[in-house]
This record gives sequence, structure tokens and C-alpha cells, in this order.
Amino acid sequence: MSAYSILTNPMTSCGCFECIAAVLDKCNGVMTVDRDYRGETPCGMKFTTLAGAVGGGAVTPGFVGHSKHFIGSKKFIRAEGGIKRLVWMPKQLKEDLRDKLNEQGKLLGIENMADKIADETVGITQEAILSFLKEKGHPALTMEPLV
Repeated sequence: MSAYSILTNPMTSCGCFECIAAVLDKCNGVMTVDRDYRGETPCGMKFTTLAGAVGGGAVTPGFVGHSKHFIGSKKFIRAEGGIKRLVWMPKQLKEDLRDKLNEQGKLLGIENMADKIADETVGITQEAILSFLKEKGHPALTMEPLV
């Protein structure tokens, strides 16, 4: 088990997690969705479908369950580059965590990190998200490929 990786031996989840993160390969980053968001996500699955794949102790590289406030931690998917990899999340979750996102971004030399992260108002396809990321100069686009 690797507590801070989404790709290499991600930690197991029992199903009581608040959020699920998933790799978005075309965007060279990850998305996260909370259980309050009912819509489709850029990985093509709603939260409930994702929970079925990740919960119950399943270990699925590329997916990991976590808490909302873990997103604002220095340890959030640290093995893959941390918050610099976060490219999409539901708008309400982003607004709830805006200060934490910006604080962690600032520690990494990134101003206004929350504004660089796409949400459902931008789109739910990787193509729409990628266009937004390029426009905003998202740091994930300059990092080593995830996959």
C-alpha cells in the first residue's frame, strides 16, 4: 500500500470516503469528485459507479478514495506531483476548498491554483478540460507524463 500514490499500490478504501480521485490520461492529471456531485465526470463514471470500483477494499491503480480536506494537504497524491496534478473537480467542491487549494498552490509557486482547475461548467470531457488547462497554463501540462 502506498498512502500517497494513485498509481502505485494505492490505499484501499472501505466505501466511507467522501471523494474519489481518478487519472485523466489526456490531461496528464487527476480529477476528484465528491459524493454530493450527481453528474457525469470526465472519467465517464458518476460517483456511485466509481465507488463500486474503489470501495470494499478494492485496489485499483488510477483510482483512490479520500476525504475532502485531504485535497488541501501537502500529501495529496504526492507521489505523482500533488495538487499540481489536480485538473478537474465539481464547482461546489472547488469553491468549498478554494482557500486550501490556493494556499497549497502558493507553497508550490502557483498563484490562484483554484482558478486553474476545471469544473463541470468548463466541461466533462477530457478534450474540453484540456483546452481550458492550456488557456489557464495549468502546471500538469508541463509535468512528466503520468502514464
